[in-house]
Amino acid sequence: MDLRQLQAFLAVVDHGGFTAAARATHTVQSNISTHVARLERELNATLVDRSSGQPTQEGEAVLARARRIQSELAALEADVSSLQGSPRGTVRLGIIGTTARWITPLLVNRLHAVAPDIRLVIADGTTSSQTLRILEGDLDIGLLSLPINDPEIKTSALFDEDHVVVVPSSHPLAANKGIVSLAELTEHELLLASPGTAFRNEVDAAFRAQDLRPRAKFEIDGLRLLASLAFQGVGVTIVPATAAPGWIGGDWVLIEVEGLGRRTVGLATRRRAMLSVAAQTTANVVKHIIIHEAPSLTGIRLHQPET
Repeated sequence: MDLRQLQAFLAVVDHGGFTAAARATHTVQSNISTHVARLERELNATLVDRSSGQPTQEGEAVLARARRIQSELAALEADVSSLQGSPRGTVRLGIIGTTARWITPLLVNRLHAVAPDIRLVIADGTTSSQTLRILEGDLDIGLLSLPINDPEIKTSALFDEDHVVVVPSSHPLAANKGIVSLAELTEHELLLASPGTAFRNEVDAAFRAQDLRPRAKFEIDGLRLLASLAFQGVGVTIVPATAAPGWIGGDWVLIEVEGLGRRTVGLATRRRAMLSVAAQTTANVVKHIIIHEAPSLTGIRLHQPET
């Protein structure tokens, strides 16, 4: 087994077939076929369905490992280059959408100032989807909602964020003078985060603590979309404070909630992964920004571990 075999296999999967893989890698199809066939003999398994160009079940298992090997090779090259100058290499950072909205401009500017040779690729998505990408080696770091209950993921809490209610101005709750109880919320159908997500688990736990249960009008795995629907008058929703920044206009009001906890956001990495110098630098810049900027944002405070 050698790297050319793994690279050929990855090219077939990424480009959907042997011919496309050869075209993308500027070689002939026979070279790609030979490398993949040798890899299959080495592993005594068929990795690619020749009729569809898609990986078999065994191929899917090899694919995850091959991507990690590819990622480690890129990190190795970047680390060696970093020893000869400023940190360099590609860093793939996943950020939940509400946090990405305020931290991305600060991160891009700060990182360019301290490590201009780092190429930052930012993925905006939910905690559940980004966690899978970290496990698969597709992302180096995640700035995600915690906790993440996976033994293969290592996390570090950075800040806590208030939960708030976004209410269309025409809704009866809009007259509640800026504060509402959980009991009052149960009298209305709500736009809620999807069951099983970290944010929804926190919301449900708060209601259960008062022997209450929220009524869902419908459920969505996307906090910015939930807030946007409330902005447009579709209904009432519970979101983190940064999902409803004051600069967004519209006919809606923000209400505090009695008895509703806070969301914790922090860094997540694959436990057995070794971060490149570039990824470590990026993580440190993220921490620096949060330490200095989070306290000035409405509804956010630096995380204080429970004692």
